Amino acid sequence: MKAKVMYKIGEVARSLGLNPQTVYFYERIGLIPPLERTEAGYRLFSQEQVERLAWIIRVKSLGLSLEEIKDILTLKEQRSLSCMAVYERLQRKTQEIREQIHKLQMLHDEILPLLEQCQGNLDQSDPTHQCIVLENL
Repeated sequence: MKAKVMYKIGEVARSLGLNPQTVYFYERIGLIPPLERTEAGYRLFSQEQVERLAWIIRVKSLGLSLEEIKDILTLKEQRSLSCMAVYERLQRKTQEIREQIHKLQMLHDEILPLLEQCQGNLDQSDPTHQCIVLENL
């Protein structure tokens, strides 16, 4: 029988570009199940657990929160992660992103005139001239 390859936290963290504290946190909040430990107490990861962590990182990069990821993992473990469930969650996420984009565009549009005022004042040859652009907000 072939021995199962196990990885220590340092190896896993380095290979995935994570801080080991992040991995400990993911274990503590239940994103990854409790890990096997050596007699000395070191956490050991199976290849499957490393792949789960890599998946979490990828999904997180799509903007899903840890709570949303945990919800998806729970559905997956319960064998009830339907396409409709994924669709609804991704639909909600895209709506949140649209709202964020709208807010950022409004912020951008609010800052531009201030930037233009500052640029107009850059011609001041007096280095002690105090900028008052933000005072009238």
